[in-house]
Order: sequence, then structure tokens, then C-alpha cells
Amino acid sequence: MYMNFMKQYKTIYHLQNYLNKQKSLGKSIGFVPTMGALHDGHLTLIRESNKHSDITLCSIFVNPTQFNNTEDLDKYPRTVEKDLEMLKGENCDAVFFPSVNVMYPPEQDNSFHIDFGQLDKVMEGAHRPGHFAGVAQVLKRFLDIINPSTMYMGQKDYQQVAIVKELLKQIQSPTQLAMVTTVREKDGLAMSSRNVRLTAKERKIAPLISKTLFDAQSKINTHSIVNIKKEALKQLDIPEFTVEYFEIADGDSLQAINDINQCSSAVACTAVHLGKVRLIDNVILK
Repeated sequence: MYMNFMKQYKTIYHLQNYLNKQKSLGKSIGFVPTMGALHDGHLTLIRESNKHSDITLCSIFVNPTQFNNTEDLDKYPRTVEKDLEMLKGENCDAVFFPSVNVMYPPEQDNSFHIDFGQLDKVMEGAHRPGHFAGVAQVLKRFLDIINPSTMYMGQKDYQQVAIVKELLKQIQSPTQLAMVTTVREKDGLAMSSRNVRLTAKERKIAPLISKTLFDAQSKINTHSIVNIKKEALKQLDIPEFTVEYFEIADGDSLQAINDINQCSSAVACTAVHLGKVRLIDNVILK
């Protein structure tokens, strides 16, 4: 396999020099923001960017402001050397892996607030207060630094994609957002950097999450939403799981719905604790 010479940047100054040169040549910039611990889901985003953008830039930054649980932040897997090898293998053009001080200079006012209305009050927002404020803060910073043509994000974080769509709209950013379908293991489990923290026994149980979602999807035109949710919660009611939520929501507003015909798009979303690992997943219903 041909492996290109991937440029690596830790400073904004050097990254922007490189990007400005590419933009002056009329090249489009595809941006894939990640927190590292890369897997095939991330690499699919790189491939999509390679397909549609002239230059693909990936960031690796474990953003402290989006963790409302410090233990979760401490345990988040960090595998930079392995990540860089994987990115080289996918012919990623450049990678940006800044320190916290580079992203949030102590001498600078790094605060950023945006009103997402009800988008960040439900599901993930209800269970992880402050999480989306941190996501918006880091992405606004990346957008200011990079100003990419297109940003590529995975469907697995469906609510995050909805939040980012609203962020781009409110700050009137020219950057386009491309949502890429969730990549799954052979047994259906959504690929996630957190999966490596599951024990062998937990890993065998985990696919029940996606199975429940796909079961809900298969019933959407024949059963009421109330019944589908009831059945899903029953399926997930096993000793190993602690279910935070199972929700069927409007695909745009993310507000819970009771009738599939009351919206133009719909999504089923869930968050489950398995042992010490919190897993999220979703499927588009309409």
C-alpha cells in the first residue's frame, strides 16, 4: 500500500502556514475532528474526506471541556503513535495534535457560549450536563483555526451532529457538515474508542444494544411508538446493563415523538452503561 508523507503539526502557526498555502492553490480542506484511539469508524471518515476533498486534515485532541466526569477523561484511551500509523495508512495529508495550552491559551479568553434551545437539553444533554457546551467550544476553536471546506462526523454521535449543524448555522460558518453512516463490528456493535475498555464477557453482551435498535426500526410502521419503547426497554433490562435512556425522537429537533407521521425524519437513540463503560448508539427510523 502506498503511504504518503503525512505532515504533523502541534502548533497553530505551522498548521495555518500549510493550510494557507493549500487554499491559495484552490484546494478544498476536509477536516475530521477526533479524540484519538482511532478505529475503522474514524478511518471511514478519513476515506470519505479523501474522496470528496483535496486535502484531508485529522485532529487528535482529547478535549477536557466536554467531559463532565473526570474519571472518564482520565481513562479515555490515548494511543497517538498507533493513531499516526493508521492515518498514514489511509493517506491522510496532515494531522494536528495540539496540547491543551495550544487549544486554550491561558492568556486568552477561551469562553464561548451558544444557545442551542432544546437540542442540548435532551438525551445526552440531560445526562451529561455541560458536555455539548464543551463540544461547541472546541469545534468553534477548530473552525477558527482551520476554516475547513467540509467537516466529516459519524452518525453514531447523532445528537452531536445535530448540535454542530446548529453551531455552524448560528456562527454563519461557510463550512459544510457531512454525516457519515455508523461503522459497526460484524456482530452489530457500533465502533467506539470506548469498546476497548469492555471485558471479554461484556463485549459478548454489548451487541444487544444495536439489536434492540434494529428491532425498533423493523417495527416502526407496524407498532405504536409507546409499544416499541416499552419492548426496547424490556430487551435492555438485563443485570449487566444500566439504561440511561431509550428515546424515539424527531430527527431534526431531537424532541421525543409519539407518532412517526408527525415528523419528516425520526431516530431511535440509546445510552447504556455496561460495567464501567458508557455506550451510545442510534438508528435512523425515517
